[in-house]
Amino acid sequence: MADRASRAFELDAVRTDGWFERIGEGIGSFQALCEIIGERFFAFSIIVGARITALTVDRRNPDLSLVDFVVGARDNDETLEPQQLTLADFRRRLVGALLVEDDKPAPEPTRDTEVEAIQLYIGVRYLLLAPLYGYSLRKLLLRGNGEAPELVVLHDGVEETHDLDAFRFRMRAIVRDELDRAATGARNAIDLSKVGEAETASLRGDWSKVVQLLTADARGLIAKGLGLLGSACVHQGEVEQAEEVFRIGIQYAQEGTAAAELFRRLGEALLQSDRAGEAIGPLRRSLAFGGTAAEVMPPLARAFLKRKKWVAAYACLRDALEAGVSEREIADELRATEAALGVALTAWKAGKVRAGALR
Repeated sequence: MADRASRAFELDAVRTDGWFERIGEGIGSFQALCEIIGERFFAFSIIVGARITALTVDRRNPDLSLVDFVVGARDNDETLEPQQLTLADFRRRLVGALLVEDDKPAPEPTRDTEVEAIQLYIGVRYLLLAPLYGYSLRKLLLRGNGEAPELVVLHDGVEETHDLDAFRFRMRAIVRDELDRAATGARNAIDLSKVGEAETASLRGDWSKVVQLLTADARGLIAKGLGLLGSACVHQGEVEQAEEVFRIGIQYAQEGTAAAELFRRLGEALLQSDRAGEAIGPLRRSLAFGGTAAEVMPPLARAFLKRKKWVAAYACLRDALEAGVSEREIADELRATEAALGVALTAWKAGKVRAGALR
């Protein structure tokens, strides 16, 4: 039997560009669902036919939010069994459903007018997944001589041709990556849905609501992350960038232990870059915001030493020792300070001993 000639099928009738956005126009809670579930995962739920009926949001740990849903046609709501999963498990269930491969390949279409046959041959899920990631399907090429079928697509405006099976594999890989990103990101402890609520409140001019939504906990966690980023920049020699990151973090933290930590890190960064005089202010502010003497006094003493302020340095070192810092950790600083103060320090120590004996 001779091989059939190559055939090209235009995909205008089956292309689904913008389908998710159009659905969103008819759903009042669309934006909120995208922010809580995740935009891509909400799209996945529509593709696999999982209709969300209720959400119980865990503000402290969004991944533990509860998702109530049913699977099936809306007309059969009364016979559908409701299910409930945590958000993390719901996402995994969606991805698992999308990654299941069809048992039987669909037959090749023979005419452009066989819209359903073309849809089934490419795979409905792939037609819906493609535009979510910037792929616009243009042509299906069925090659003669036993060659693999191909898809011609526009990807972010650039024309590409892919083996059909390879394109399906790529879509499945992208879906898996989406789950991996969600799992590793985990949104930490910040309920990002509050950002959308805060934006809505700001448009109404309800500024007290914005402050209420973006709590100190959220700001503190952002500040902590910026502190870690700043320290990483210091270790990589990017001190100027580190300083900028620390100052932004301080604006988020505003006060409390988060601010104390950032001021300490900023002071240490300035000290490391031979700006001891500038480091003294942030280190003092770290103490004022509740920073511990064990962490702040040693670098503050070093800053005073660099500025040859021997008495202030010695006072910081004594406070560090009283806070539990071992003498070995600050031995070099103690020797330098005692050598600089010399006889005056010896006389002061002797006076303290005599005063103690008279009590």
